[in-house]
Amino acid sequence: MAWYDEAVFYHIYPLGMLDAPRENPYGEPVHRLPGLIPWIGHLQKIGVNALYIGPLFESVGHGYETTDYKKLDSRLGDNEDLKAFVAKCHEAGIRVILDGVFNHTGRDFFAFQDIQQNRENSPYKDWYCNVNFWGNNEYNDGFSYENWGGYNLLVKLNQRNPAVRDYICDVIRFWVSEFDIDGIRLDAADVLDFDFMKALRHVANEVKPQFWLMGEVIHGDYTRWVNEGTLHSVTNYHLHKALYSGHNDHNYFEIAHTVKRLYGMGGNRPDGLKLYNFVDNHDVERIYTKLNNKAHFAPVHVLLYTLPGVPSIYYGSEFGIEGKKEKFSDASLRPALRYEDYVNAAKENPYTRLIAALGKVRQQVRALSYGEYRELVLTNRQYAFSRGTGKETVLITVNNDDNSASLTLPACGNAAYVGALSGTQVTAGGDQITVNLPGCSGEIWLPVQDGAVPIVSGTASLADMPPADASTPDAGESAPDGTPASNVEETPSDSAHTSNTGENSSDGTHSSDAEENPSDGTHPSGTEEVSAAHNSALPAPDNSAASLASPAQNALDAAYEQGRIAGLQEAILAIMSKNGPITDQMRRDVTDNVYHDSLINWIKSFR
Repeated sequence: MAWYDEAVFYHIYPLGMLDAPRENPYGEPVHRLPGLIPWIGHLQKIGVNALYIGPLFESVGHGYETTDYKKLDSRLGDNEDLKAFVAKCHEAGIRVILDGVFNHTGRDFFAFQDIQQNRENSPYKDWYCNVNFWGNNEYNDGFSYENWGGYNLLVKLNQRNPAVRDYICDVIRFWVSEFDIDGIRLDAADVLDFDFMKALRHVANEVKPQFWLMGEVIHGDYTRWVNEGTLHSVTNYHLHKALYSGHNDHNYFEIAHTVKRLYGMGGNRPDGLKLYNFVDNHDVERIYTKLNNKAHFAPVHVLLYTLPGVPSIYYGSEFGIEGKKEKFSDASLRPALRYEDYVNAAKENPYTRLIAALGKVRQQVRALSYGEYRELVLTNRQYAFSRGTGKETVLITVNNDDNSASLTLPACGNAAYVGALSGTQVTAGGDQITVNLPGCSGEIWLPVQDGAVPIVSGTASLADMPPADASTPDAGESAPDGTPASNVEETPSDSAHTSNTGENSSDGTHSSDAEENPSDGTHPSGTEEVSAAHNSALPAPDNSAASLASPAQNALDAAYEQGRIAGLQEAILAIMSKNGPITDQMRRDVTDNVYHDSLINWIKSFR
């Protein structure tokens, strides 16, 4: 068991949160980073014990075009500021991991500048990929090179060069010795060389016990990256997409299918694949913006904190702020926040109270970190599962319907349960319990053992969450008391947006809306939303309802669906073949995707 097994993360994009200038003047340090110190108390209040912060080091603009890996960005301060901040976090029991941008550098990095000056005679000409002194680019360098994402301001490092590997490994050792950090999030890990990642894992094992490596990975079989030889964890974009679209579509089958598939990747063991779970981050729209029904904020976050994996909150989302992705900028996703505006949020803001309650429950209930996952009830609008260890089994229930619902669950050998969020107690009847769920809500049911009621937060009554027609807070803004403003109309459904697979932000930052329609799909066929006009046809809570269609009709529908899927797969392979040879892995990725909506979005992404 390591610290990250029980972590509740908070994610900060510091250049945005601290309102740093968009462009780096490379002047005297401006000490903005100490402005984060008051927020440490806020993290404690909401049950956070780990912080992912970055990018932090000297760069040109958004932070991912690194100029100097060993110097805090002068817009944030100096190295002493970072050293002091990490020490303050550690005093508060909060681990710190930094952004490691090791796939590429900025054009102001010393090695690239040496190539500009000395060309073929530069000792660093092999530090980057495919440097061609017969080529040119929009900067008129007189040579060309491989970049990241089509942006020449992000120059791709040659990770197979031993000198580059040694340099980056020394950077990690420096970060640990100088700042005492506890881990690194590897930017663009899905395009990093695997031998390079193995070298980083070797250094991680060397520098500090339980030093954590987490990678930014979008699609694919996550076990390629998460194993004993490479990384401890990766970003769980599959679940991210399922959590918001599964609620927008009233389709808990999508979420449960995704969980089952990911759990299977890890060998159906709670310790098999501990992924970094999130509902939003600095590259994708805020969860409050994504949700068609803002009251779904509650069940979404109950799932975030209780499903297998490590939960993370992106700064500001615990207040229910908006953040909509713009065509040419990610600035709205990375707003400046003033601590003074949110100092009372943990008491007065219902969104923050819910997050705080979930954070405390997560820290108190070990089964949520180590318990086996077992699906109990699944309909389009209700979902229940258990997380159990040998010592305790907790039950989790969520409801995405506007109306209340009643669920009958196995009592798992316990005579009574208490709701960790509401304090409601229920008594088992035989080997089952029946629980009532208000509309758009969720609950964590803790067993009452030997008559002792477990400690519960009791601070996040879902009754004070906004109703289904609640208006939306302004993006990045709250009232002075920390409660979200409510004068902005609801945002249209994200389903109106086509997939952006393979695209990046116009400023060269890593846009992850490619992930929002995963190429391997998370819309299982046959689980479409049951419309409000046909609520009477919803499956019963115990999943005992039979299909209303005849067996013959079901067979015809299945055959038709298979034909549609095969046609879409052939279309995708035909398009891909025009762009170059199709590898066996590419073909498997296409044929493994049997989900209609995902295939449609995949085709749209080629346009």
